[in-house]
Amino acid sequence: MSNTLKIGLVSISDRASNGVYQDAGIPALQDWFTHTLSSPWQAVTRLIPDEQTDIEANLIEMADYEGCHLILTTGGTGPAPRDVTPEATLAVAHKVMPGFGEQMRAVSLKYVPTAILSRQVAVIRGGCLIINLPGQPKAIKETLDGIFAAVPYCVDLIGGPYIKTNPDVLVAFRPKSAQRPA
Repeated sequence: MSNTLKIGLVSISDRASNGVYQDAGIPALQDWFTHTLSSPWQAVTRLIPDEQTDIEANLIEMADYEGCHLILTTGGTGPAPRDVTPEATLAVAHKVMPGFGEQMRAVSLKYVPTAILSRQVAVIRGGCLIINLPGQPKAIKETLDGIFAAVPYCVDLIGGPYIKTNPDVLVAFRPKSAQRPA
């Protein structure tokens, strides 16, 4: 097994996927991981419209065939009729991880009262953790800063590579029995 973390980055936006404006979600995620991770990683990216069947197909392809250990989606988590990211994510899930959604909303509530409108979820599909994030770069960073400490250990538990973070940016939490020497 490779020790390189394979991360799927999926930006879900009708307008960005149609070229109406430039996607900001994937660059924000790449920037965040570049500053936060100290272990090797590579990204697999997709820019797709808010279509449930497209989202499901891409999540399945990235988890099952591309071998992603972690997939982060941006966008499509609100209450608007075209926001179907949570439905697509739940449709491909083997296990639901409700603590992530609860914590993401709690983090966002520190910044905006409309965080209660978010329907973000996290699931496991095989050996891949899939997490829905907001679509705006500032909210992506705030959310990741608030939840990512738990992600490396979750990836450990589902058979993925050992993720190391830059301790000056974010400290990953693992029980002592799961920690490896530096």
